Amino acid sequence: MHTVIGNWKMQLTITEAAQLAKDIAATLPKRLPDVRVTVCPSYAALASVKEALGVSPVVLGAQDLCHEEKGAYTGEVSGRELADLGVKLVIIGHSERRSHVHEDDTLIRAKVQRALKYKMIPVLCVGETRDERDKGLRDVVVERQVRAALEGLELPARGELIIAYEPIWVIGSGTAVDPEDAARSHYIIRETLRDVFTSETADRRCRVIYGGSVDKDNIAEFLARPVIDGVLVGGASLSASEFTAIVEAARTADAKGAGRG
Repeated sequence: MHTVIGNWKMQLTITEAAQLAKDIAATLPKRLPDVRVTVCPSYAALASVKEALGVSPVVLGAQDLCHEEKGAYTGEVSGRELADLGVKLVIIGHSERRSHVHEDDTLIRAKVQRALKYKMIPVLCVGETRDERDKGLRDVVVERQVRAALEGLELPARGELIIAYEPIWVIGSGTAVDPEDAARSHYIIRETLRDVFTSETADRRCRVIYGGSVDKDNIAEFLARPVIDGVLVGGASLSASEFTAIVEAARTADAKGAGRG
């Protein structure tokens, strides 16, 4: 089963987000046994999007959460608030959070722990900058980020984890990494997960997906690589027709046996 996650970032009003959710829900089948689909609106739109999705199989996700349980953290949103809203999945350590608000590995690790505590699936984002890539540090950077966030942690019973490989230098560029090149990073991440946890935990309860200028025209190339379990979609998730085409491509890829069970 492949995973498709739409990250709407700060692109839509609440009304626009609710309408997009309605359009996606109306277009997709009432059941999606062969692909797990999530949309991640802004905090302000979560409740409206949840209502708009109705009984759709599309899962509600969030773009971030606070590293603390509760307290005097003006402007933050806690894991328990998100869980109370019905959020099932939360993006953590996105490159835009790392760069714009300077989130470091320690903070990101705390957020992963908080998400797991409230039975939400963390989507841990990792990836290298252009400079790091040019210096041949891609693999080192990706492995370090995975280990810093996860080493020493235990997944709770039935807990799941998603790692999103998103090379920072392609985010928003409109140009994706070569799929075979992306697959290499996925292998590195998968092997690191097997070392951090166990092979059984890594293979059965962890998924590794690709993010970075994914669209309906290139998704099949990525999902043709068995090591790539799905996609984190940015700009293309803002169009109901584009996003549902991506979902259908993931379903087709899964039917061909490329997806992880």
